[in-house]
Amino acid sequence: MAAYYRNEHGESPVALRSPADVDNLIDELLGDRSENVAVLHSLERPLMPAGVPDHELMVGADGGLRGGVLAFMDDGNFVSLGPGGGRGEVIYSIMGNVAEFPERSEIPIMLVRQAVKQFLSSAGKRPACIEWQVPEIW
Repeated sequence: MAAYYRNEHGESPVALRSPADVDNLIDELLGDRSENVAVLHSLERPLMPAGVPDHELMVGADGGLRGGVLAFMDDGNFVSLGPGGGRGEVIYSIMGNVAEFPERSEIPIMLVRQAVKQFLSSAGKRPACIEWQVPEIW
């Protein structure tokens, strides 16, 4: 799996090959409020004719909240569905750019870890271990 979460990863993504690599990535995101989202692509799925991946998993981790968000895109857009009413505006950051997520999209960090590991082990399928919502605007 290839991970992009720092500006220097545009040309050289980080390779995630094991559950320990996933934990290290999430720990790094938890410790950085200015760049706390990663974009992941499975290397086991074929590329589209234009040479780009046919899917994407975004993973965000908020160290202050000890929670995070997930967004999955392939033939549709899906965002993690968290419990309760949410905290209102859900804003993260990737490579210096704002990444906004729908309200009620944050889930416990344990579930974020589990979902990313499932994405890794399933060759890039949408994780089934969490609930998803189809965002109204996104």
